[in-house]
Amino acid sequence: MAVNLTTKYGRIDISEEAIKVIAGSAAMECYGLVGMASRKQLKDGIAELLGRENLARGVEVNLDNHRLAIYLYIIVSYGTKISEVAHNIQLKVKYVLSEIVGLEVDQVNIVVQGVRVSS
Repeated sequence: MAVNLTTKYGRIDISEEAIKVIAGSAAMECYGLVGMASRKQLKDGIAELLGRENLARGVEVNLDNHRLAIYLYIIVSYGTKISEVAHNIQLKVKYVLSEIVGLEVDQVNIVVQGVRVSS
């Protein structure tokens, strides 16, 4: 699935993978986020922490009736206020995709997969 934008200069197709990487990169800039988590938890329920090279694996993109919904699977730092971290990520991802890329984002949904204690 690709998102299509039409400008006065022509058509722009943005791949789902590109949207995932942009959203994941924007989220990683937010304070309190340790990393992206795998969308599928391991059998014992432990969230798998993904490195920077796997940002897209922690992001899901849904496009339905021209409405874009982003799901981010994250791991937050222990001692941070989870609701604030999630809210900041929602604002940052929506801003980056709306203002910088030009996509209208309907929802940015956060799924907290785990909490990590900083060493």
